[in-house]
Amino acid sequence: MLAIAKGCAVMGISGVPVAVEADLARGLPSFDIVGLPDCTVRESRERVRAALRNSGYDFPLARITINLAPADIRKVGVGLDLAVAVSILAASGQALARNLEYITFMGELSLDGMLRPVRGILPGCAAALGSGSDYVVVPRDNAREACCVSGLDVIAVDTLNEVVEYLCSGSTPRRIGHRPRPPDAPASKAECDFGQVVGQDAAIRAIQVAVAGAHNLIMVGPPGGGKTLLASCVSSILPAMDEHEALEVTCIQSVAGAVSPDGLARERPFRRPHHTVSPAGMLGGGNPPLPGEVTLAHRGVLYLDEFCEFPRRVVESLRGPMEDGFIVVSRSRGTVNFPSRFMLIASANPCPCGYLGDPERACVCQGAALMRYRRKLAGPVIDRIDIQIEVPRVRRSGLEKPIALLTSDGVRDEIEQARARQAERFGQKGLTNSTMAPRRIESAAHLAPGARTLLLDAVDHMALSVRAYHKLIRVARTIADLDGSGSVADEHVLEALQYRVLESEPRTVLAYG
Repeated sequence: MLAIAKGCAVMGISGVPVAVEADLARGLPSFDIVGLPDCTVRESRERVRAALRNSGYDFPLARITINLAPADIRKVGVGLDLAVAVSILAASGQALARNLEYITFMGELSLDGMLRPVRGILPGCAAALGSGSDYVVVPRDNAREACCVSGLDVIAVDTLNEVVEYLCSGSTPRRIGHRPRPPDAPASKAECDFGQVVGQDAAIRAIQVAVAGAHNLIMVGPPGGGKTLLASCVSSILPAMDEHEALEVTCIQSVAGAVSPDGLARERPFRRPHHTVSPAGMLGGGNPPLPGEVTLAHRGVLYLDEFCEFPRRVVESLRGPMEDGFIVVSRSRGTVNFPSRFMLIASANPCPCGYLGDPERACVCQGAALMRYRRKLAGPVIDRIDIQIEVPRVRRSGLEKPIALLTSDGVRDEIEQARARQAERFGQKGLTNSTMAPRRIESAAHLAPGARTLLLDAVDHMALSVRAYHKLIRVARTIADLDGSGSVADEHVLEALQYRVLESEPRTVLAYG
């Protein structure tokens, strides 16, 4: 007898509908799964066999063949356990096959018939909706995540017996009815607030410009200047995600197994990998490919502390994701696209000891070591970083200030207004100045004649690349948005030029410190 149940597999961060076909034929008892299953899917034979018996059902003594269609796509993970069990029960007549074409099953089976949560529920539910399913049966622990997809009735169950009871009863499925509320703006009582930072008002202003336009930023300065604290405060000024962005982030977290208890992601990601991370850990990889740090930071912040301590291969690997907004991971069995539209924040010391150029503390670095270290602060990667600032050591006068001049609440309010102006300009919420295409960048920025002349003079004086020239225009446009100006004026360009300190230094300084 033949029965078909619907399940879902995950490729990258996308769901793939899978038809689980069960055929029970006469012959010596056997249990085979075909259709490019990986080892975790093949192991489901023993889990399903034990779960059926321990739930009070008969395991058919027949020649059982399970086909996972389409057969040319590799199936990975334990999420197909429930669909395999349902197809066997339906084929053996122990469960009614009523309306199986409108129901998608996802979940891992334990040996006693309990359902365990699985990764990739959100992309799986999206694929189920696209394949024509009206209902989705998931483990109860995955119910909140499944409810993020509108248009599906979510049936949350704890055991295989509950699934069979639902199939045999013919009653209307019990809808969970819980839709996660939209993500909120960062709380004003964040753990880190710019009100804790003293003596670095210029750096806070640069960070405000960076967040307002989603520009990449690097901070260079001696140890103890506040670079890490400044970066930690960025989470308190990030604008709230819209529902589309929240679904993207939740989908990535679902595949990575780090979904919020609320189901829908509440905050923009803030990733801080250690400098010992490998290229695969940064970009994604493995078999099957899993998202790396650049994808886990999608729609959020990727913070690289001690930037010059990261391996050169890792630093160079960031060039593509920073420019394109996605990463392609190719393996022998397929190619997976991972999104990587993140805001890079990096911090670094000016030299290995950290005191190069300090008027009060002598640098003890040797010439060759200093040259190798500083070489990482130049080249193609730095050319892709829009804002480059110095964070000097805080003097006594800064520490004597009773309160900070800037707080996260005030900085965030101006950022939200600037983001609203950008959304109005581009006609789509979520687009920022950092994503302006080169072919229309000058017309969209509305450069004043004097501002354009200043930019061209800077190209000659600082020997800027075309990419750096375009990034200057984008940053100047963001500064104008913060000021509420319709066009980019001279003062906006002058401020943008101050944020290219690594390119304004002499070439000998860049090479040898």
